[in-house]
Amino acid sequence: MGSSFRARSLRHVLAISALAMAAPLAAQQAAEAPVILAADTAGTPEERAASMLAQMTTDEKLGLLMGYFGNDFLQYEAPEEARMGSAGYVPGIERLGIPPQWQADAGIGVATQGGAEVKRARTALPSGIATAATWDRELAFAGGAMIGREARADGFNVLLGGSVNLLREPRNGRNFEYAGEDPLLAGVMVGEQIAGVQSNGIISTSKHYAVNDQETDRGNGNSVIEEGAMRMSDLLAFQIAHEIGDPGSVMCAYNRVNGPHACEHPFLLTQVLRDEWNWPGYVLSDWGAVHSTAASANAGLDQESGYGLQRAAWFAADKLQGALDAGEIEKERIDLMVGRILRSMFAHGLIDDPVEEGQFIDFETNRAVSQADAEGGIVLLKNEGGVLPLLANARRIAVIGGHADAGVLSGGGSSQVYPDGENAVPGIEPTSWPGPVVYYPSSPLEELRALLPDTQIDYLDGTDHEAAAALANQADVAIVFANQWSSESIDVSVHLDDDVLIEGVANHNRNTVVVLQTNGPVLMPWADKVPAIVEAWYPGRMGGAAIANVLTGAVNPSGHLPATFARSLDQLPHPEDPQPGDVVYTEGATVGYKWFDREGLEPLFPFGHGLSYTEFDYSDLSLSRAGDGIVATFRVTNSGDVAGADAAQVYVSGEGWEAPRRLGGFAKLSLDAGESRLVSVAVDPRLLAMWDTDNPGWNRAAGSYTVSVAESSRDIAESAQITLPARHLPPEWRPH
Repeated sequence: MGSSFRARSLRHVLAISALAMAAPLAAQQAAEAPVILAADTAGTPEERAASMLAQMTTDEKLGLLMGYFGNDFLQYEAPEEARMGSAGYVPGIERLGIPPQWQADAGIGVATQGGAEVKRARTALPSGIATAATWDRELAFAGGAMIGREARADGFNVLLGGSVNLLREPRNGRNFEYAGEDPLLAGVMVGEQIAGVQSNGIISTSKHYAVNDQETDRGNGNSVIEEGAMRMSDLLAFQIAHEIGDPGSVMCAYNRVNGPHACEHPFLLTQVLRDEWNWPGYVLSDWGAVHSTAASANAGLDQESGYGLQRAAWFAADKLQGALDAGEIEKERIDLMVGRILRSMFAHGLIDDPVEEGQFIDFETNRAVSQADAEGGIVLLKNEGGVLPLLANARRIAVIGGHADAGVLSGGGSSQVYPDGENAVPGIEPTSWPGPVVYYPSSPLEELRALLPDTQIDYLDGTDHEAAAALANQADVAIVFANQWSSESIDVSVHLDDDVLIEGVANHNRNTVVVLQTNGPVLMPWADKVPAIVEAWYPGRMGGAAIANVLTGAVNPSGHLPATFARSLDQLPHPEDPQPGDVVYTEGATVGYKWFDREGLEPLFPFGHGLSYTEFDYSDLSLSRAGDGIVATFRVTNSGDVAGADAAQVYVSGEGWEAPRRLGGFAKLSLDAGESRLVSVAVDPRLLAMWDTDNPGWNRAAGSYTVSVAESSRDIAESAQITLPARHLPPEWRPH
């Protein structure tokens, strides 16, 4: 179809029917009054938004409540004004100087939708779970700022990043986009990335709100969870991310939550977001997640996104006008919705510092950001016998599998960032949605050869297991790369296809190193047979260099797990594969390590675990009260021979909680060999309390609380007790 279809699409979504009643007199007068352009207004963002509302006609208001998909799809043609291949476009109001909203998926970089003929080559960060594994707030902010710079240079001013859903289900195909299983860690790391994005004068989004923790039946599945448990887990992660990042928008999710769809959920969208958290931004829908007009608007949805990718168009101007005429939506509700959108546009720079396409991008600097993130997030899971860093006397190394000769793996779906140059391993199925499968051209093999020029390094792709075993038998060290591809819209197996290959190589070389590139936690039936295991996640555009640097010791690994690795599926709260329909989260707030602790289960690798090429000691733990919370002060000493970075973790324990302990705070610090530093970590008082549904808010019982400093949730170094009085914090409480 051609331009005629585009014109019909625009008329369907934006135009008020010619047969509708004439606009109210007030709107006519507003249209005829002298125009004050948006950039010329003054005052707070709320005051400036109000001055715009006073000048807008009804059809102008309704036009801001509906967005288009930014890429041609089947018979749909995207508006010419959209950034082609993008996620979305919302027309502006030229008469008032209100710019369009150009939207891009941007969880790990500026994405291009897979159906676009020309892919936008941009810098990919490591996956979200890899960034979470850094436990480094500065790296998270820097990564967000990098994404925001490239997005602004491309003319985007609304980014659909800030993915904070908890890792409840290790088979969830989007775990790579998220930040692990703990609400504090996830909220802090995603909040910092949101703040980094918005430091560029553009809007970032937190998503997918809420309890959107599996992809199976994501459009209609019902997440069933008790309110108090949801408050202490999934919602707390969003709340912390909002307090740190202050996102301009929130994306409501596909799924239902305790019955209603997330995008027409008054409890989530109004009671929690607005009344309790006092969040002033606007709610936009996930693409195709809207199921009604009046019910969604009255519940708190402000903008429907992605018309064209989905065709229902519940917020099309004619449907909204019809709901107004029928009294199903009040005029004041429309003004509230539009005002929220305008307020975020003013607050985050879209009006005063408009974006423009085709600006310069410093790819060299941005690649350095990506590589630093990857190096900080790589987790050394196991290292027996000093196999790593690679043995100094290793004269011959066998590298096997994982396309390590060509590049590193990335996750698929709407967040896919395409590399400069070609896909390093083209043609792997699926080559279309939810693919394509993309490998970034950063070869671990070639990077290892550059770092170890005097070492013979041989490569086999691993498809012939007998040949791989024979090569391993001739080498001093064998490195097996094992990959697990995942994507939006699908859930995945946590069993690796390369399990048999790994065991075969390990049987022929006692110095076998396994490098994993995975969506999240996977099962490792071979873990006891290999001396060294490295989790590299999806390591981004410079992943090959990052992996090689860690394997050789050019970089000391400092990543720590943001999620628990189970020994077997029967250790999980839900051992069966994800199913459609009601997903009853009987574990409640006992997510991840909390479940393992409560049930007395021994994980393969615990939450927070991560080894180094040096050693860190903790001492001198002391506790003090600070406002409504507490502060843990302790000394961290690098007692080894080389410099390194450590993620010092503080856990708290109280009576009657959902689990024996919770992560209460953390700090990432770098220390030279022999260096010692005193560290203070504040514990959020909500992490010392339980949610009270009868008297809404956070209730802390009077009594003794145990605070521990640790290398992981299971590796406790030192503990101390503190006695605290009873305290009730209202739902709107937030740190100062």
